[in-house]
Amino acid sequence: MLRGSPERELAAWWEAEAEAATAAKAQAAKEQVRVDPGAAGEPERKAAEEQPKEPTPGPPRAAEEGDARVSPRPPPALPVYRPKPAPAQGLCPHGKSRSKGRSCKRSSGQSDEYCSPRPVTVDSSKARTSLDALKISIRQLKWKEFPFGRRLPCDIYWHGVSFHDSDIFSGQVNKFPGMTEMVRKITLSRAVRIMQNLFPEEYNFYPRSWILPDEFQLFAAQATMDVFSVKMSLHFLEFYINGTIQQVQMVKDGDPSWKPTFIVKPDSGCQGDGIYLIKDPSDIRLAGTLQSRPAVVQEYICKPLLIDKLKFDIRLLSSKGVDIKKVWSDIISLVIKTVIALTPELKVFYQSDIPAGRPGPTCFQILGFDILLMKNLKPILLEVNANPSMRIEHEQELSPGVFENVPSLVDEEVKVAVIRDTLRLMDPLKKKRGNQSQQLLATKENPSDSELAGNTNPEAHLPSICLKQVFPKYAKQFNYLRLVDRMANLFIRFLGIKGTMKLGPTGFRTFIRNCKLSSSSLSMAAVDILYIDITRRWNSMTMDQRDSGMCLQAFVEAFFYLAQRKFKMLPLHEQVASLIDLCEYHLSVLDEKRLACGRRGTVGARPPSSGTPQEAAPAAQLAEGHPPPCTNSAHRLSHSRHSPS
Repeated sequence: MLRGSPERELAAWWEAEAEAATAAKAQAAKEQVRVDPGAAGEPERKAAEEQPKEPTPGPPRAAEEGDARVSPRPPPALPVYRPKPAPAQGLCPHGKSRSKGRSCKRSSGQSDEYCSPRPVTVDSSKARTSLDALKISIRQLKWKEFPFGRRLPCDIYWHGVSFHDSDIFSGQVNKFPGMTEMVRKITLSRAVRIMQNLFPEEYNFYPRSWILPDEFQLFAAQATMDVFSVKMSLHFLEFYINGTIQQVQMVKDGDPSWKPTFIVKPDSGCQGDGIYLIKDPSDIRLAGTLQSRPAVVQEYICKPLLIDKLKFDIRLLSSKGVDIKKVWSDIISLVIKTVIALTPELKVFYQSDIPAGRPGPTCFQILGFDILLMKNLKPILLEVNANPSMRIEHEQELSPGVFENVPSLVDEEVKVAVIRDTLRLMDPLKKKRGNQSQQLLATKENPSDSELAGNTNPEAHLPSICLKQVFPKYAKQFNYLRLVDRMANLFIRFLGIKGTMKLGPTGFRTFIRNCKLSSSSLSMAAVDILYIDITRRWNSMTMDQRDSGMCLQAFVEAFFYLAQRKFKMLPLHEQVASLIDLCEYHLSVLDEKRLACGRRGTVGARPPSSGTPQEAAPAAQLAEGHPPPCTNSAHRLSHSRHSPS
């Protein structure tokens, strides 16, 4: 074949065209690897669907006249990948809705592979002073904030003051109903005092307290007895301790009018407002203030643990050779016992705002415990704060009398971590994400270490959590202290009307009858007198007169009285525990009979024949509170007609 002939030029052209087609296929494959439709959530397609088929070139024909003048055929067009537009907001890459937390399945083989779950939603419209720290926490968690509220329900509602900042019917809210009232100084003192009566050694971490003005006379008498006992102890030391006679005598002679110090705290005060110290009961400011603003007077802790006569960070104790683990263990024990003292009345508040059977949120809350360490490292509870400050700024005086709020790096570091880790503990979608991670790993035969870490730990980008759960996790060892909690369950059972917080006379009589507490020595008339006396006294001590009836603490006092009458030879906590066991037993028997009645009525049981134990049951049992026999309605009607009233 001659150089430059038409046959040689045609062969060279076909060879160049074949090389160009091969290069085009390789380039298209690279582009598809670079932009994988399946990686964006799109179903993968076969190469035949993505690329047009190329015509198969036939063998070169023989050269004919005029071939040199025929223009060459243009090269075939290369396949071009056109990515699909992004899915609309609120839709998965398949165009399906992401609503209600549902995930969509991919259609390319792996049917158990899911899209990423939705973020947790937080309503911060009522956050108030904690808003800045909350915003930072939500950003760090990569959750979704709704600063102006949301028409649809959110997972978490963050309130700045109380549970009632807004009406909530689902999700979680960071306030308990009634917590603000429960940690006020008077209510807290009463709750802890009940536990001190039952378990004095377990609750010796709270100073002796008296409620003013109701217990002023009791406080004055106790203060006089304290002074007398101290003077007697000084004489005792003079007589028996030879090495300290001179020193004790100097104390006695130098200050013959020595008296203990007490601290008076207004019930609803905060940040030191209205607090003052006294040496004598006559120093209490009785004129006008106590009636409108009740207070608590406590013994003053005069010898706390100090370093160089100053307060200190508890972390400094480790440098002093102190067993920090023991100190923290004692503090955790104090917190758990305090929560156990608060829980009974919190149950009453909760059932009042969220009655059983109605929709409502679950609750959590950050509390501030003011704890003082004594010189022997024993922790002392001073008070509990329902709304500890979560501000991350402080006031700075620019000039005399001119202040400005400036950011505080220390507050931000501490308080953001507290809020963030509280949200992590309460994460409502944590369990769902864990289940989805396990499902994703199950679809892969050999998941890599990075996949294991990424799927099982979605919080890998966050610092280690600074909080740990102590209640109810570590509360099982303190279950023997939960006697008042069990009494609260009895109290709530007999409230009758849903949403009420006080027990009426009919409910109290029903409690006595159903638990079989009446006897020849305790008639129902005596029960009525007991109810009236205790209820009247407690209502006179409370400022809230909206509802009439017996409050939980009045019920506890009546329960103590009944327990002491029935089990006279036991310590108080054993008396109360025995009476609770007795009440729970009788109520469980009653519930079983009612359940059997319901089942028999459902299946349509036959009327019992004559001579059965049900027919022989005397009507006097009904008058004494015994449960009615389980019979059909016709039999009950005939039974009541022939029963004496």
